[in-house]
Amino acid sequence: MTTHGGFEPVFCTVVPPHVLHRLARNDDPALSGPARRTLVRDSELRAARSVTTEFRLAAAPSAKAPSDRPLRTVYDAGHGTDLPGAKVRGEGEDPGRDATVNRAYSGLGSTFELFLKAYGRHSIDGDGLPLDATVHYDRDYNNAFWNGEQMVFGDGDGEIFVDFTNSVDVIGHELAHGVTQYTANLTYYGQPGALNESMSDVFGSLIKQYTLRQTAAEADWLIGAGLLAPSVTGQALRSMKAPGTAYDDDVLGKDPQPATMDDYVRTGRDNGGVHINSGIPNHAFYLAATALGGFAWEKAGQIWYDVLTGGELREGAFFTDFAGLTVKAARERFGDGGEELLAVEKAWERVGVRIL
Repeated sequence: MTTHGGFEPVFCTVVPPHVLHRLARNDDPALSGPARRTLVRDSELRAARSVTTEFRLAAAPSAKAPSDRPLRTVYDAGHGTDLPGAKVRGEGEDPGRDATVNRAYSGLGSTFELFLKAYGRHSIDGDGLPLDATVHYDRDYNNAFWNGEQMVFGDGDGEIFVDFTNSVDVIGHELAHGVTQYTANLTYYGQPGALNESMSDVFGSLIKQYTLRQTAAEADWLIGAGLLAPSVTGQALRSMKAPGTAYDDDVLGKDPQPATMDDYVRTGRDNGGVHINSGIPNHAFYLAATALGGFAWEKAGQIWYDVLTGGELREGAFFTDFAGLTVKAARERFGDGGEELLAVEKAWERVGVRIL
């Protein structure tokens, strides 16, 4: 296990609190009820995660995966909240009748494969960590999360959100929080927290692109496509290509993500806007990846991975710190004067982040 500056796993959800808060204020109890229950549950889980972290109560994994294969286990919470739940599928077992279980199992494998094949990383901790996931968590639970030890998926309320295993990028997003946990360990507040969220969006998108064998030009660059119910006016939770355009709905409101520093949001909510301001580094990655073309995990993704795992990224890094390290990584891996260095520099320039 590689960590920098301490091991501080955090509780990370894919649906931002500001979305759930808006739903919780809705006059329709079919919309507000599930959102309120999800917010209460998330608050309890966040508090439990804090205690577990402070007193080092998390159990060490009992097994390691073979170096070139994942070790996956999917559990069913049966709409309860006890984790992990009943085991329903283990590594190498045939698919069952539950499509949610099968999607979770497949998504764990896709994440493992991207990190192994593209970057030589053995599971999310780099040392064969077993990949565990629980499905059918709670009733009408409108979220999915990484709790520092495993993945958990709700089924959604069917009104605003549907099954959270529907999007492989969401599975990858949450597991990528584990990669950050075991490497740079970015503080989950303000700009370092937004970088933490952005790293998960970057690798979540890359996992989807890798699975579909899409080039940067072919990818949709959406996070959470397939999560919104048919009645919602929107495509996804976030757009890396065009932050602020993922949804514009009478119930959900308008996607608040900025694409550049000109629209940076200063707020004390959502840990200082970690799910909002992540749109800025997200957009920088999209610009660099599409400028380079081809498969995004090969050049832009490699540069971002080098920074995340290289040991120089501080826990409290700001956007300017991260941008400077990506320029350094591009130069070290691909050389001076190449298209990679130029693409990275121009991407940060276009989103208004200075390179130190």
